[in-house]
Amino acid sequence: MFLFTLFENQGEGWLFALFGAIIFLFLIIDLGVFNKKAHKVSTKSAFFQSIFWVAISVAFGYLIYLYDGGTQASLEYFSAYLTEYALSVDNIFVILLILRYFKVEDEHYHNILFWGILGALVFRAIFIFVGALLISKFYWILYIFGVFLVYSGIKIFFEGEEEEIDPGKNPLLKWSRKHLKITKSNFGGKFIVRRNGKLLFTPLFLVIILVETTDLIFAVDSIPAAFAITTNEFLIYTSNIFAVLGLRAKFFLLAGIIDKFHLLQKGLSFILIFIGAKMLLEIFEIHVPITLSFTVIIATLTGSIVFSLIFPKKEAVDPKPEN
Repeated sequence: MFLFTLFENQGEGWLFALFGAIIFLFLIIDLGVFNKKAHKVSTKSAFFQSIFWVAISVAFGYLIYLYDGGTQASLEYFSAYLTEYALSVDNIFVILLILRYFKVEDEHYHNILFWGILGALVFRAIFIFVGALLISKFYWILYIFGVFLVYSGIKIFFEGEEEEIDPGKNPLLKWSRKHLKITKSNFGGKFIVRRNGKLLFTPLFLVIILVETTDLIFAVDSIPAAFAITTNEFLIYTSNIFAVLGLRAKFFLLAGIIDKFHLLQKGLSFILIFIGAKMLLEIFEIHVPITLSFTVIIATLTGSIVFSLIFPKKEAVDPKPEN
């Protein structure tokens, strides 16, 4: 259904072909040219890569404006893109925690995130395909998405910032450690090695498993949020993937300073609640214009960042020892 829907519209057909070409070139150039050898990604490089992917995403949104539905379609694309781009900040927190848990060397970060993004391309396509198929048959599922988004937003708002996440408790990780033969060494960044005719998995393979499952968990929030903005699968998938493609560069750019944006979590919770409420209002035939949705998303994200910098998080002060 997904591909058939895409090519019903000629404009979306060639835009999707362009999108596919961009993804293919990214995979070839990134892995085959720039990252043949393991190395640490500098903040400067991450900055320019972030600018590049934002520019590509914006340019694609402009092409949607020109050839696929004008202002309405482009605003839906940008709203879904910004929502996913913002929600991926929480993803960075967890990925960083996973890498530190396994004590992964900095030079292997880019390779792990590359394969993590490759997995996201596939799994998110499946999520969106299944979601679109279900919605086409049972439209009321969108209202369930709305309830879920409101619930998720409230939960995130009251969630403790210092809530501890233990990667070691992941069920899939426990299963892998029990049933797979895991080496102690990373073997220079490899995921799988062969020794004495036996296939062995390195600790970095476990990292990939956790990164992929983490992305799936976050997709449970971001995909319904995108469907609450638009039911156009083409706009959902392209906006979602462009946001994910910029995740790795954003990771290297924000990894050291992400704690400064302590109010962003509250902003994200408000966005989820707003999008969920927007979907539920349609039950009463109250339609919120996409221009208002886009404005609320932009204003909330900007305000969260600005206020985080104006009102920095107070550092906890250890009590003085008693004499």
